[in-house]
Amino acid sequence: MRLLGNIIWFLCSGIWALISWTAVGFILCLTIIGIPFALQSAKMAGSSLFPFGVVIMEEV
Repeated sequence: MRLLGNIIWFLCSGIWALISWTAVGFILCLTIIGIPFALQSAKMAGSSLFPFGVVIMEEV
């Protein structure tokens, strides 16, 4: 079921979410203050491509 959901998501809006999060990350890298937010944006870009079955947790 996750595979089917990921395929449908990728075809409908996953690629656009990836492009958007990546563009936002590059823009945030232009300032020193934005670099931590850019790193989080990169994580969101990766998980927005195939979101079903992905667990986002802070490493302790």
